[in-house]
Amino acid sequence: MEIMTDHGFRKTIKYLRALIIVSLIGLACMLIVFLGILGYAKILGAPPLAVPQSTLFFAQDGTLIGESNSGQKRYWVPLEEISPELVNATISVEDRNFYEHNGFDYKRIAGAIVADIKALAKVQGASTITQQYARNLFLEHDKTWKRKLHEAFYTIRLEMSYPKEEILEGYLNTIYYGNGAYGVQAASQFYFGKNSSDLSLAEASMLAGIPKGPGYYSPLASLENAKKRQGIILDSMVENGYIKKNMAAKAKKEQLTFVGEHPHKKVEAAPYFQDAVKNALKDELKLDDRTIALGGLKVFTTLDLALQKKAEEKIKKYVASESEIQIGFVSMDPKNGYVKAMVGGRDYEASPFNRAIQAVRQPGSTIKPLLYYAALGQGYTPSTTLRSELTTFKFDDGNSNYTPHNFNNKYAEGEITLAQALAVSDNIYAVKTLLFMGAETLIDTVRKFGLTTKMDSVPSLALGTSGVRVIEMANAYSQFANGGKKVTPTLITRVEDYNGNVIYEHENKPEKILDPAKAYVMTQMMTGMFDPKLNGYAKVTGNSLVKDITRPYAGKSGSTETDSWMIGFTPQLVTAVWAGHDVGKPITLSAEKSYAKNIWAQFMEDALDGKPVKNFTPPKEGVVGVYVNPETGKLATKDCPVRRFTYFVKGTEPTEYCMEHLEHGEKPHKKKQQQEEPWYKKILPWT
Repeated sequence: MEIMTDHGFRKTIKYLRALIIVSLIGLACMLIVFLGILGYAKILGAPPLAVPQSTLFFAQDGTLIGESNSGQKRYWVPLEEISPELVNATISVEDRNFYEHNGFDYKRIAGAIVADIKALAKVQGASTITQQYARNLFLEHDKTWKRKLHEAFYTIRLEMSYPKEEILEGYLNTIYYGNGAYGVQAASQFYFGKNSSDLSLAEASMLAGIPKGPGYYSPLASLENAKKRQGIILDSMVENGYIKKNMAAKAKKEQLTFVGEHPHKKVEAAPYFQDAVKNALKDELKLDDRTIALGGLKVFTTLDLALQKKAEEKIKKYVASESEIQIGFVSMDPKNGYVKAMVGGRDYEASPFNRAIQAVRQPGSTIKPLLYYAALGQGYTPSTTLRSELTTFKFDDGNSNYTPHNFNNKYAEGEITLAQALAVSDNIYAVKTLLFMGAETLIDTVRKFGLTTKMDSVPSLALGTSGVRVIEMANAYSQFANGGKKVTPTLITRVEDYNGNVIYEHENKPEKILDPAKAYVMTQMMTGMFDPKLNGYAKVTGNSLVKDITRPYAGKSGSTETDSWMIGFTPQLVTAVWAGHDVGKPITLSAEKSYAKNIWAQFMEDALDGKPVKNFTPPKEGVVGVYVNPETGKLATKDCPVRRFTYFVKGTEPTEYCMEHLEHGEKPHKKKQQQEEPWYKKILPWT
């Protein structure tokens, strides 16, 4: 019996020893695995905190004009800009030991297991803030062991790589609060209409309770459930030493007002402009679509909301509601190319096609200032005369004919000056000039002005038969307005990433691209469309606008069978307007033909109202101003019925006097005629 007992004891010792050895081996393996996991996590390094966030777009004055999202509102705010009450409420209810544990609260896990066993169901969670943040960042919310293991691994990596404050900031900016609001900033704005930094204790404790079940604890879904949850959170804050009992009691009784609306539900400001900005982010800054849509960027633009509103108002006022005419509109600051207003069509929701930057349409006579700028380099002056009469031109070695026509088939039937030809938009003069210079000269010139569309080397090129874009024409005229400096259409001034780091900042680099003297002479000639002194066989093309304008403008209108244009400027602002049908069908109604001019004139007057009246300043050298007879282009005498002060490139000014109106053979006094421009000409150049 004793032998058997001793044998049994030894057998028990043997099994116990084996169990201990196996346990030690198991513990050693577990330790090796654990150390391996830690080592692997260390090798992988910090996981990227790439949180999807709404990209925000701001006008030039900092006003938020829109955002990119897919029904989700996400805004990142630093921890120091979140209400301390909300931070404390969240820690108190979600993870009271957040600052003590290393990502896992083992005591809480054990308690949750016991509670679940007693209830024979999963009744209590034990996820820490770090675990929840890992799940929000990298994983789906399915309840599988694979997901839980991945969650644990990411939790380890987060705790190893980031300080507690950064983890807490990330969690508060990614947790879901219901109604499409991700993060405390979006939730604060949705529920209370304020920033997360401004939340009261009552508001913060209410908000902190929502993530446990947004469909159940949201005050908009059930105020009763939300209040009960708020009470639990306030009691936990008292228990954890964040607040006093009397503060909790006061917060429980506070009547809260809920907004229940995102502040920017729908993009309303300048939708065509915002689309253009997104295209610029992609094409010019080389950002991918996901970064633009969900990168949390802050994009600061050149948009002037006041000018944008005026542009939209004028278009609505002058384009009849029943008309099928569409509009392309761009207004720019000629000094730097900043686009201040843009309209790409009459109804964005009906047609998001942006006619201001995407449509390629015939510019008509608005191409002529570029043609005549080139001509100034080929010996032309404002007083150069050519015959205006119905003409058939032969080209292509005499194998082809071209017969252009003037508006209403009117011709001078005699010689007219370049200044008058531009003012009344004589087509014969333009085609003769092109054929004299060669089409390639104009093509090279338009490239210098920034036009990128295809140009056909044909005589009709002088009349704008090759298509252009509205924004490029506005940019081309900007180079006249600023004295010949190169500018490019600019929509974005600065871009910041979600952390506030500047990833792009626009720099203005002034560069002379045009000859300042020729640019100024051309600009001064372009004031002629508003000057009745240049009326001849036809009235100047801006004659209908003269009564509506109150300051000096330079510009050019243009029309084809299917397109109507007006582009004009002051030293402060350039605006280009196109009107026409998308399908290119003829504009038949006379009222529709005047849309572009009327929109342009009224917009410019309103946009510049209250701003100083500025004339175009001649360059310090290179130009000479003299009085000429606008009919002959020769130096005017006191007997000439009409005298117009005209600028010329120095050395090209006329030296011959008009002799047609002299009495008794009197000889003109040259010195007297070459006088300085009178003061009133600086304000009203057409007087």
